[in-house]
Amino acid sequence: MAGKPVVGTKTMVVSPHYLASAAGARILLRGGNAFDAAVAVSACLAVVYPHMTGLGGDAFWLTYNAGEGRVRAYNGSGRSGYNVSRDSYSGESGIPRRGIRSAITVPGMVDSWDAVLKKYGRLTLAEVLEPAIEYASEGFPVSPDQHENTRHAESVLNAQPQAAAIYIPGGRIPEAGERFIQHQLAATLRKLQNGGRDAFYKGEIAATVSDYMLKAGGLLTIEDFRDHTGDWVEPISTDYFGHTIYQAPPNSQGFAALMSLNILEQFDFADIANGSYEYYHLLVEALKLSFRDRDQVLTDPLFSDIPIKTLLDKSYAAKLAASISLEEAAELTSEPLGRDTAYAAVVDEEGNAVSFIQSLYFEFGSGVVAGDTGILLQNRGSFFSLDPRAVNTLEPHKRTFHTLMPAMACKDGKPAILYGTQGGEGQPQTQTLLLTRMLHYGMNPQQAVEAPRFVWGRTWGEPTQELKLESRVPETVLQRLAAAGHLVRTVNAFDGIMGHAHVIAIADNGFRSGGTDPRCDGAAIGW
Repeated sequence: MAGKPVVGTKTMVVSPHYLASAAGARILLRGGNAFDAAVAVSACLAVVYPHMTGLGGDAFWLTYNAGEGRVRAYNGSGRSGYNVSRDSYSGESGIPRRGIRSAITVPGMVDSWDAVLKKYGRLTLAEVLEPAIEYASEGFPVSPDQHENTRHAESVLNAQPQAAAIYIPGGRIPEAGERFIQHQLAATLRKLQNGGRDAFYKGEIAATVSDYMLKAGGLLTIEDFRDHTGDWVEPISTDYFGHTIYQAPPNSQGFAALMSLNILEQFDFADIANGSYEYYHLLVEALKLSFRDRDQVLTDPLFSDIPIKTLLDKSYAAKLAASISLEEAAELTSEPLGRDTAYAAVVDEEGNAVSFIQSLYFEFGSGVVAGDTGILLQNRGSFFSLDPRAVNTLEPHKRTFHTLMPAMACKDGKPAILYGTQGGEGQPQTQTLLLTRMLHYGMNPQQAVEAPRFVWGRTWGEPTQELKLESRVPETVLQRLAAAGHLVRTVNAFDGIMGHAHVIAIADNGFRSGGTDPRCDGAAIGW
């Protein structure tokens, strides 16, 4: 039934692929906790959702350990290589979006698995990788989303024989429902089982990947892999409508969502009808203002001071709110961002909670598979600028502006809502939609996820700053938005461009409600 969430009394797992959700549930049933299950989900997504995520990508995590009673963040994003600089692209107009020279940041996801398990897990990496290895070696049914994304990226994948052999076997795009096997990836995962994190960053896998890159004209070296470390960091937060909202700090764009909430706090939602012109217009305008500031400052905080305290100051939000016209759209622009990611969350019966998100950046990342490893390399570093004056300019051993931003809302010091979504520019937008719908209008997780969505901005290849809205938004609202100056474009009723959102809400009685997006192939599993 539409709008009906899955409700568990003790546990809940949500993800964009039902097999990944099931993998997390299997680990919980084996005695693992939320952290073990989350890594199992993450690894399984790297197999069954290969167009969105993989071992060659990054991940960001928000964790709540019931014993500690606090939220922590893990930054699992990689840095550019020591030998990667603007001079590496001398004479070029920009960093290539695809191909071996777009793969210039070390993959950080495997390190994040190790960190989360060692800090909070009960099981070993070898144990939690078992579901992923099973699906890689024995196969799984191709999802409709994988089929569509493969069709979209066919020319990119065909540009490299290793990628084409895996994702377009026999020169034909696999149909939804066909068995899809990744023998090379299965072998790599088994090496991880045996050798752990060091196999990926210091051992056989690192050597194979770096050797391939050297021969193929890539820029990452074995030293870049050996020196990689992710970081446990303090999350950033703001208070909103009785909740403390947590995000990962920069280089994540999470603060943009917090800024938007601070702006929206200046308005009385009791006077704003759900789904009205006023609702959509106000959210879009608040988000645009936060994006303006985000684009000016976001990069690796070790390379540039990012004034988070000022940006999250409530008095600053009040000034921004006062600049919003309720009748006219502001003329602001933003940079096009990649949009293909995978968000998931887990809550166990002890009260532990994990909200996490991972990505290759574009669909199928760089489009390059590293030799015979089965690992697709991310193209996250292609978002660096070659302009030396830009805050996110390319420099050696630097993290780039990152779209990944898992969210967690706590009430009375404990997790109340875990939420997130696929979609670069869409992540703060959809997160704001989800939270305001639940907190102001009393929607349950499934209702909040299913309700009509918008996304403002542009993706690669689009010349304009469109406000895309699903066709279920009433025509009268669309007309008023257009009259206010928004460049309105109506898309499908449940359009994939809106991303894949998932939510877990924990009620005062302890029940866990899960909502997953009908725009993808996910599932909520709880008991």
